[in-house]
Amino acid sequence: MKVVLLESIEGLGTVGKEVKVKDGYARNYLIPKGLALLASDSNIKAFKDKIQARVRSEAKSKEHAEKMAEELGSVTLKFSVKTGQEGKLFGSITSTNVFESLTEKGFEIDKKKIILPEPIRHVGTHEVSIRLFPEVSAVVKVEVSAEAEA
Repeated sequence: MKVVLLESIEGLGTVGKEVKVKDGYARNYLIPKGLALLASDSNIKAFKDKIQARVRSEAKSKEHAEKMAEELGSVTLKFSVKTGQEGKLFGSITSTNVFESLTEKGFEIDKKKIILPEPIRHVGTHEVSIRLFPEVSAVVKVEVSAEAEA
């Protein structure tokens, strides 16, 4: 079944793109949730303005994401934690810690967009990727150091 996307869907396409999907996916998910329309001539004509407005809106969102990616590229998050032998942490630095640290610095980012394949468990400098938009990602440096014992 051919549908026209009303919103960008990762792995499928962007706004206004005509894609072919399985009938059940279109009927049971995309169309009821307002994510797509059946790709008939009448639907395409009726919603062309709506699709163009969404395309413009997505372009603005992408520009905003690119600006934020530039800002995030210069950010370094520092964590001082208790460590054991060989620089191994007691506990770990997770995406939640990164999210909270970014929020303290004034960045509004969805926690789900922080890509940390596994928690950080060693002292050193690590890079954490943040997906801001389907084609826009930023890399934040995370410096983990041993806490000074008193």
